[in-house]
Amino acid sequence: MADFVVGQKAQIEKIFSLEDVIAYAKLTGDNNPLHVNPEYAKESRFGDNIVHGMFVMGVISKILGTVLPGNGTIYLGQDVRFKKPVYVNQKVIIQVEITQIEEERNLIYLSTSVWDTEGKCLVEGNAKVLYER
Repeated sequence: MADFVVGQKAQIEKIFSLEDVIAYAKLTGDNNPLHVNPEYAKESRFGDNIVHGMFVMGVISKILGTVLPGNGTIYLGQDVRFKKPVYVNQKVIIQVEITQIEEERNLIYLSTSVWDTEGKCLVEGNAKVLYER
């Protein structure tokens, strides 16, 4: 596991479209109108459609499984705090950073976060993964 170092980061920018959110809702059955109904969402406390929290977390899983650590990664655990909503059509930066490595057990611990383009943290947490090459 010498390829990895504490402090190593990966990030992507993402915009969740309403079409993406509706597709996620169809796959999961979570048709909460806050996510999929613009008229309903406009009258809500959020004023617009928000992205399912677990859909956002799915993109973190994508980074873990394909970028850092990458292929061969198994998600073992995640704690998460949803601090602010991610809005439909809002550009966000999704980031993971290695915080600890247990080479003898092939474990990697990472901080996980989602930021808006103004630098406000929307989602934060920590992940534990098993890495096999």
